[in-house]
Amino acid sequence: MVDIGNTAPTFTAPRVGDETEPFSLSDALGDGSLVLAFFPAAFSTTCTTELCTFRDDIHRFGDLGATVFGISTDLPYALARFRAENDLSFDLISDNDGAIIAAYDVAENWEHIALPAVAQRAVFVIDTDGDIAYVWRADNPGQEPDYDAVAEAVSRLD
Repeated sequence: MVDIGNTAPTFTAPRVGDETEPFSLSDALGDGSLVLAFFPAAFSTTCTTELCTFRDDIHRFGDLGATVFGISTDLPYALARFRAENDLSFDLISDNDGAIIAAYDVAENWEHIALPAVAQRAVFVIDTDGDIAYVWRADNPGQEPDYDAVAEAVSRLD
């Protein structure tokens, strides 16, 4: 299981911002800490609440030199609509093949709705060297992270 002190698994995937373009985690390392917020599904209630909370607190992370990314298995088109409709100021990563959630050990099988691989709600803070400094995994899909604990983890990296 990927945990604190491990090297963060690198990946390349579509990044949805103002435009959709390829993104490699390794290219973002060294420019400040990274917050990877995995979420199960765009437009779902808890996911919308979670990402809008990150949006509303984005200055807190930016002031600490951190960049926030949301990651789900949704396709880039859905993430672009979700980002626009919720006025998200940070980019979203489309893990449309499930490789990222597998690498971070946050893949869940939602057989009850015939989805074989969705992201478990989880947050990873990665330092500038690419090491994982903080991990939180939800016990259930409706649980939100402790946003203060995430910010505290980022602040300890300075």
